[in-house]
Amino acid sequence: MTDATPETRLLKPHDKDLGGGFKVRRLLPAAQQRSVGPFVFFDHFGPATEQPGTEHDVRPHPHIGLSTVTYLFKGAMMHRDSLGSVQEILPGAINWMTAGRGIVHSERKPERLKADTYVNHGLQLWAALPQAHEEVEPSFEHTPADAIPELTEQGAAVRVLVGEAFGARSPVKTLSQTVYLDIALPAGGRFELPALAPELAVYAVDADLAANGEPVEVHTMAVLPLGQGGTITADAAVRLVVIGGEPLDGPRYITWNFVSSSRERILEAGADWAAQRMGHVPGETEFIPLPGKPFGVREPDTGTTPV
Repeated sequence: MTDATPETRLLKPHDKDLGGGFKVRRLLPAAQQRSVGPFVFFDHFGPATEQPGTEHDVRPHPHIGLSTVTYLFKGAMMHRDSLGSVQEILPGAINWMTAGRGIVHSERKPERLKADTYVNHGLQLWAALPQAHEEVEPSFEHTPADAIPELTEQGAAVRVLVGEAFGARSPVKTLSQTVYLDIALPAGGRFELPALAPELAVYAVDADLAANGEPVEVHTMAVLPLGQGGTITADAAVRLVVIGGEPLDGPRYITWNFVSSSRERILEAGADWAAQRMGHVPGETEFIPLPGKPFGVREPDTGTTPV
């Protein structure tokens, strides 16, 4: 983390290998910035070339207390979960899976692409559920690309993925105020981002930009001053995303794939997964085992970390 000013925080990515050589850039959580609005997790993967025979499938694994938000710039992914949902994720769509009291899902290469070479590129975020809704029934909602509002604002192409901005509202349902925008800013562009929510951050997807005059390198997240928007400029054309919302309603703990306001609830979920009591993805027998022994004690690999 670097403080560009006392009020603007720059977060650099940490590379993570999810297995099989599939690497992601992780921006949240960071030691210096645990969350932005409801978002407690931010992974940027790709562009990565998928070839016949490569194995980057994510086997069935569990979640509690959060919503996963998957968005592709390129490529395809097949989502399956313990509710029986089967959905191919394609570029431009928003896939919002609410884990609540517990869900299991997998993310795999679609069968139709097994023999093809193609590029996967996208983002996966986690939004912590409000405390009153941490134990809701799990659900999955797919919003296709053509249902996402698109508009031209200040010379930039804006997609309102989640929330409301510039008079457009996304159909994606959330349980707290949430903002998620995909913006294409042309070379030499200038964009005045209003204070759409109390907490906001800007992520540079594919080129450098500047936030309030401060340089923001590609793959860097700029957390804007609390309660403020910012001026975004770029010399070259750049794709950026804006995330944010109202602050979390209390601290959260993250261990492995679990998020909760209760440390005990996370340990319970770990025990449930170890005993295979959290459900199964129909037609799949593989699963990712619970990491670490004892679970929830050792840090940072499997420790319970307050957010």
